Amino acid sequence: MKKMIKSKKFVSKSATLSVLAATVLLSACSGNGGGSAASEKQDPNGKVTLNFITRSSAIAPAEPNDKLINQRLEEKTNVHINWKNFTNDVFVEKRNLAVASGDLPDAIFNADYSDYELLKLAKDGTIISLNDLIEQYMPNFKKVLEAAPEYKSMITAPDGNIYAFPWIEELGNGKERIQAVDSMPWINVEWLNKLGLKMPTTTEELKQVLIAFKTQDPNGNGQADEIPLSFINKPGAEDLAFLFASFGLGENPDHAVVSNDGKVIFTAAEEGYKNAVQFISELSKEGLIDIEAYTQDWSTYLAKGKDQKYGLYFSWDKANISGANDSYEVMPPLAGPDGEVNVTRTNGLGLGRGKMVVTSANKNLETTAKWVDQLYDPVQSVQNNWGTYGDDKQQNIFEFDEASHMLKHLPLEGTAPVELREKTSIGGPLAILDSYYGKYTTMPDDAKGRMDIIKNIMAPHMKAENVMPSVFNSIEELDRLTTIETDLFAYVLRMRTEWYQNGKANEQWDEYLKELDRLGLKEWLEIKQAGYDRATKG
Repeated sequence: MKKMIKSKKFVSKSATLSVLAATVLLSACSGNGGGSAASEKQDPNGKVTLNFITRSSAIAPAEPNDKLINQRLEEKTNVHINWKNFTNDVFVEKRNLAVASGDLPDAIFNADYSDYELLKLAKDGTIISLNDLIEQYMPNFKKVLEAAPEYKSMITAPDGNIYAFPWIEELGNGKERIQAVDSMPWINVEWLNKLGLKMPTTTEELKQVLIAFKTQDPNGNGQADEIPLSFINKPGAEDLAFLFASFGLGENPDHAVVSNDGKVIFTAAEEGYKNAVQFISELSKEGLIDIEAYTQDWSTYLAKGKDQKYGLYFSWDKANISGANDSYEVMPPLAGPDGEVNVTRTNGLGLGRGKMVVTSANKNLETTAKWVDQLYDPVQSVQNNWGTYGDDKQQNIFEFDEASHMLKHLPLEGTAPVELREKTSIGGPLAILDSYYGKYTTMPDDAKGRMDIIKNIMAPHMKAENVMPSVFNSIEELDRLTTIETDLFAYVLRMRTEWYQNGKANEQWDEYLKELDRLGLKEWLEIKQAGYDRATKG
């Protein structure tokens, strides 16, 4: 199970369980139509055809209608989707070209638009408000919003309109929700045991362990080919920012943490951040960091992980990198130089606000809304998110228990969770509430393991009582945030990378802080604080 999920609430049983279907993990550019507008095509049997643009992993079928989930969904709804499908690497460019050209599909599925993009598209008349469609034609989705009303406010723009159908995935809540920690550190315990080393408990002990990994041939092949520490040097689950919490407040992909008295803080301007960067530069000076860490992509990172070349690496789930075996275990949070142990809570929720939009070209709004509503049926949502059952052409992620009307996760049998999900799920608009587990589906084994780690190892050390909520800012605020963040975040990453390698964080710190101010940090903090106050104080 790769990154997802959110808070907790109750949901009523909605769902014609015959909905057991629908997975469209998009695909490689299937040249099968889908661009131009509003189809009113209807065949003699009353089947309506809709044109959608979508995206998929390169390892998924190139034609989304080859997926069993979509075939079942078409049979159930009597709606045929004519997909124009692009691989993830080119999707945004193709999506934007279609919109700019005016050659609009009926809808964009797995659009993943930012808040700013949604409001711009709405202002330009490219996408429509969904409020009336939800009210009139979407009972499944309305049940989700009634069961978990906080989502309605989170997906509603400041002007009162809902412009996109969301993706919602919950598991756990508060400090124990599954996304409370993003990047986790996985350490090679076979190497620890081979060298007679204990699990490190402090940053200094970690440094000594990594030196031993580099110099004492723990893989026993007589060559100095071990990589003590590796990561992907950009915000995300493969970054090493987990280590920053040993030096203070820590770091998040969006550089925002909230103090216990409700103050929004920019992490990358904190003294503890500087000290963390200095620590990483010490590791670099000792030759303990993968020389490819600053440039490698996922495939390179994965290849070395599968060969178990890493002493310590970072990822959401070790099964995705080094495999579901006992060679690696999660490394508990480390005490820093002052003896304090901290785990930084992420601000991420299992919410994608801009998952699917309906364009102004769509002439079949009622049909479209009813089709999307099926995606919010609980049993359907579970399949959209993970994959399906009863497929005789490939590995299934579920079996369907007729007696309990429940989808039960099957063993992964060594398959990486993210890989199977990319091949078989369709994503898109869906809702999986915390109350669905044990009722409509079981909890995946990989999620179970992660939840245990968060509950027993991470949550006890989370000092922050607050996180940054999912604020839907106004278009004016978003315009300023987008403008500021483009330069501010790039500068932070560039300086962090330079300091890792040259160790000059201390001497260049004052100049760095001045540049943050010049790039608009003060205004960024004001907008973020105002959003936090609105969301938490009403």
